[in-house]
Amino acid sequence: MLARLSIRDIVLIDRLDIDFGTGLAALTGETGAGKSILLDAFALALGARGDAALVREGAEHGQVIAAFDVAKDHPARRVLADNDLVGEDELIVRRTQFADGRTRAFVNDQPVSVQVLRALGTALVEIHGQHDERAFVDAATHRALLDAYGGIDADAAEVERLWHERRARDVAVERHRADVERAKREAEWLRHAVDELGRLDPQTGEETSLAERRAAMMQAEKVADDLRATHEAVSGPSSPVPPLATAVRRLERRAAQAPALIEPAVKAIDTALTALEEARAQLEQALRVADYDPAELERIEERLFALRAAGRKYNVPVDELAALARRYDGDLALIDAGAERLAALEREADQAQARFNTAAQALSAARRRAGQKLDKAVNAELKPLKLERAQFSTEIESEGEGPHGLDRVEFWVQTNPGTRPGPLMKVASGGELARFLLALKVVLADRGSAPTLVFDEIDTGVGGAVADAIGVRLGRLASGVQVIAVTHAPQVAARADRHYLITKDALAKGKRVATRVAELEGERRREEIARMLAGAEITAEARAAAERLIRAAG
Repeated sequence: MLARLSIRDIVLIDRLDIDFGTGLAALTGETGAGKSILLDAFALALGARGDAALVREGAEHGQVIAAFDVAKDHPARRVLADNDLVGEDELIVRRTQFADGRTRAFVNDQPVSVQVLRALGTALVEIHGQHDERAFVDAATHRALLDAYGGIDADAAEVERLWHERRARDVAVERHRADVERAKREAEWLRHAVDELGRLDPQTGEETSLAERRAAMMQAEKVADDLRATHEAVSGPSSPVPPLATAVRRLERRAAQAPALIEPAVKAIDTALTALEEARAQLEQALRVADYDPAELERIEERLFALRAAGRKYNVPVDELAALARRYDGDLALIDAGAERLAALEREADQAQARFNTAAQALSAARRRAGQKLDKAVNAELKPLKLERAQFSTEIESEGEGPHGLDRVEFWVQTNPGTRPGPLMKVASGGELARFLLALKVVLADRGSAPTLVFDEIDTGVGGAVADAIGVRLGRLASGVQVIAVTHAPQVAARADRHYLITKDALAKGKRVATRVAELEGERRREEIARMLAGAEITAEARAAAERLIRAAG
């Protein structure tokens, strides 16, 4: 609820602070005292459009601060959380209007956009009056109000969930269908690619291995002649090995005669013969390597050419050809299995559609039952409000499938028999509209309501029993939510839990005036209600009548 309202330098208000409480608060005062200014300032704090004309003459800026006590589970808390705003026990909104037209908005001293402020204001306060755009005459809100009244919010939420589920199923079908269609368009090319890559059978790392083997074979070709000549020198007819072996045998036969002379020489020659044998073996190994098959080199070069040509054709490195072949094979499998998977997805989508249809039709039936009940309840409230010839009706029309079901809901009225019924906002006149809204709010008091309701002169043009009926209904509303009523009706003021008098006082030797607000109690309150009854001259009869009204209300 609204706990405190502070206004600085707005039009005729230089400094004003009002503490509010629970129940019904009445704001009274003579015409021109500043009641409309006070509501304009309050609307500014709730996100209404700014206007440089609101700033008091001579001031650089005006400011409005509204402090609210908000329950932990109130929707306003979600607005705070969605915008990363600190939520304290008390929620304070502040709006500064500058004389050059600029405005700044704050929530708990954190700067916010006007859009955020407006979202909070909508959750916290409803202003109902003859010309106020914040009243719930917007048809877009009627469906939610009807669902709240009928206690079918959970059913509506389930229909919305099923709608989104159905949409998700449809999207899955369309995506899979697009994949299958794409694969079908590419099927012939894919089959050719899979067949070609299957015959090629590329292996990861194969290109590097073949390239190294080819390079080795080409180098061997260049040194093969030198290797053969060297081998010929070591093991051919002119090899030194046979004569050295013969010389060693001769020396060995003489070794007994002069061992000291012969043995070192024999040993050295044996070492030389061993080295020559090892050289011969290495040369023969080199010759075997160098002695490649030209046909093998040709096969290697053809394989490398085929692999590299495939890499260029499919625009991937040779080492990725194997993975590409597997991917293409998977695409072909999608074509083969895609129709079956598509059929399964379509069945799931059809089932989701059927679940949505069943729930949406049940919700529509529940809405029609709730609409009949709401019509009966609202029409019962109209007679005491001097709208006995009027009829209220809840129009429910099919508008196609959507997240809220199948229905478009709008509140209609027929103001007099024989006239054409139509939308509430278009058909009802200013005074009638305010009383229709009051009847609706009484019926919907504990459903879909903001914690603070403001009624701006909804008793205009009525008096006596009708004004008393309005007071009774405002009092009933105030038992569940905070109600603030700007009123000219003494019957309404007498039923208030708090009574505030708005006056316009002269300042600075009459050169300037300022709006003041004072809470009335006891004798002062009786005098104000007597003034509302009698006018400028308060009589004893008016005071007695005011006393009777206060006692009757009590």
